Amino acid sequence: MAKDALIVKTTPLPQSRISFELEIPSETCKTCINETISSISRSAKIPGFRLGKIPKQVLIQRIGITQLHASALEKIIDKSWQEALKIKSIEPLSEPELVDGFESLLAKFSPEKSLKVTLQTDVAPELKLKKSKGLSVEISKTKFDPKSIDEALEKSRNQFANIIPVTNRAAKLGDIAVVSFKGKYKDSGKEIDGGTSESMDLELEKNKMIPGFVEGIVKMKIGDTKTLNLKFPDDYSHEDSRGKEAIFEVNLKDLKEKELPELNDDFAKQSGNKESLKELKKDIEKQLKDNFEKTQKDIKIEALLDALTNELVAEIPKSMIDIEVRNNIEQTAQRFAQQGLDVKSTFTPELVKSLAESTRPQAEKNVKRNLALKALAKTENIKVEKDEINLKMKDYEDAISQSSKQIDIKRLTEVISNDLLKEKLIIWLEENSEVKEKTTKTSKVTKTSKTSKPAKTATKTTKTSKVTKTSKTSKPAKTATKTTKTTGTTKTQNKKEKK
Repeated sequence: MAKDALIVKTTPLPQSRISFELEIPSETCKTCINETISSISRSAKIPGFRLGKIPKQVLIQRIGITQLHASALEKIIDKSWQEALKIKSIEPLSEPELVDGFESLLAKFSPEKSLKVTLQTDVAPELKLKKSKGLSVEISKTKFDPKSIDEALEKSRNQFANIIPVTNRAAKLGDIAVVSFKGKYKDSGKEIDGGTSESMDLELEKNKMIPGFVEGIVKMKIGDTKTLNLKFPDDYSHEDSRGKEAIFEVNLKDLKEKELPELNDDFAKQSGNKESLKELKKDIEKQLKDNFEKTQKDIKIEALLDALTNELVAEIPKSMIDIEVRNNIEQTAQRFAQQGLDVKSTFTPELVKSLAESTRPQAEKNVKRNLALKALAKTENIKVEKDEINLKMKDYEDAISQSSKQIDIKRLTEVISNDLLKEKLIIWLEENSEVKEKTTKTSKVTKTSKTSKPAKTATKTTKTSKVTKTSKTSKPAKTATKTTKTTGTTKTQNKKEKK
């Protein structure tokens, strides 16, 4: 090895980290010192000297030898780091950490001697699956609930309801109450943060506010003031309020009610652009059933991915999770910007910190899942061919040609490749795994019977169908899962007020 060559020694560390011990030759140090002097000379202004013509000793005397060495040392470390990565063919996941600290290194730095530096960084973890084939999962099998069709229609009726004033009776459930209120904690008398409003439209529905708030407004008349003694739930979203007793002074300022449209052919034309109510119901039923089937398939895939992730053996570096957290926050900020919100004023350091903490568990889960899929692709040699990517790219040709923005084709190709690979991996999991569906049957209750028989549970094993998206696993249902999402057939409309 040449005398002026960089010497690199690597040592693996826990949590998928690696240590680089570098011995940097003095020639490299001297070269970086001279380059730093030349760089400073080109921009430094000293009376009596032209730019770039300042003598070396004058410049060193002016900026100080310590400052010169600090600037040169940064360049030495960066240059040697990049060279060490090439020598060892290693791709780091994070910026290197200087083990002894910069100040300590600067204190003993001399360009006349070789420099020893120790740097640490995260690298991609080694991945291994304890098992890939024959995974077994059990999910709850639910049935489509026909009642969800009527629920969707009722939601649509509420969206198209007229709002009319109420003057001759007390408030009841289902009304819209215009209230002002002020809340304070019972023990300290301190005002509740966010517990005050001068005027708020509140739909009087159970579970809209903390327990007892809506119920307390029921039977009030316009102009009435009432004191409500309530208690925040133990699992309330704001930690400071959990389990605390509170006093709310509530004033009913105004009262309104909804006038729901009749369910007829005219409503079908207005809400869903259908010719008849029968056609509207049929369309809603199809959409709800499609959504229900997709949800059921997604639950299976979620269970299979969780099972695969549990088979992963890997030391996951902290930086991988940090990157995922940062990406999630950036995506949230982009969504805010698209909605026209001021991201800079909204995303305060406190909010960013809060988001980072709250999203970290999900980010860790995402990282583990992606690594498990990567390990599966390697173990079973599942790949995406170039022809498959090119074929998929054709779907985007029109969008690319019509876009006013510059499309990053390389990035788009990478996204398409990842999506196609994930689709293949999920299909492979479905074909090579066992899914047990647990169904629950409830006995019919007749008028003469006093009690129903205990529910019987049956388990059957099925193979899952092809799905490419995932959703959170739902809780096992006793009989059937109600689908209450508003369908595409119902349009939103501004509430009209009749006077």
